[in-house]
Amino acid sequence: MAAQVDENDARIETETVSFAGASGDINGYLARPKGADSAPGLVIIHENKGLTPHIKDVARRGALEGFITLAPDFLTPAGGTPDLEADGPARTKSLDMAKTIGDGLAAVDSIRTRSDSNGKVGTIGFCWGGGLSNQIAVHDPNLDAGIVFYGRSPKDEDAAKIKARLLLNYGSLDENITPSVAAYEAALKAAGVDHQIFIYDGGKHGFHNDENAERYHGEHSKTAWQRSIEFMKETLGS
Repeated sequence: MAAQVDENDARIETETVSFAGASGDINGYLARPKGADSAPGLVIIHENKGLTPHIKDVARRGALEGFITLAPDFLTPAGGTPDLEADGPARTKSLDMAKTIGDGLAAVDSIRTRSDSNGKVGTIGFCWGGGLSNQIAVHDPNLDAGIVFYGRSPKDEDAAKIKARLLLNYGSLDENITPSVAAYEAALKAAGVDHQIFIYDGGKHGFHNDENAERYHGEHSKTAWQRSIEFMKETLGS
């Protein structure tokens, strides 16, 4: 499917950036509303295939909604996102996850401290990135909001460390991730974490990715994205 927001859209500005992370300098793709001087921030966290054209498009969608949006290439320490998406998962598996979490925390800080930021930041992660979005929420008590699309849940005992508001999206047909949701929800409730959970009937793992025809679900993708944007605007401002 073609990009939903063209990279040359006059309403936004895009650039390739880098920031200092726990693994060294991390490359990324930044999209921002044109002329914004005090906007909330988003960190978009890619699937295990890396910083693909789809994820860059998602970043542009965020910018079009009024957010300074950073999509880091978390595969930078492993040589960067490969030309062949099929090679991405192997590079993802090679990462030192403790350092990768540190890279995620640094990404959030890099947006939070920008002169054109209002100081509020949320994360949106997909698949592998959904798991990392959860981990950033566990490790950053100053994170304002975290959104997860079909990502791995943290340990139950870590739920009490989460201070951010959470919005969690899952597909009912995702046999790998969705069965863990009940325990995660119970842990979040016990810890008093502000959270919302949506399970999309008939949705597969990856239902938001419009580059994956086998898994993509147009209606669920649109609904989940609208909920995500409304949630972020409510939490971070606009």
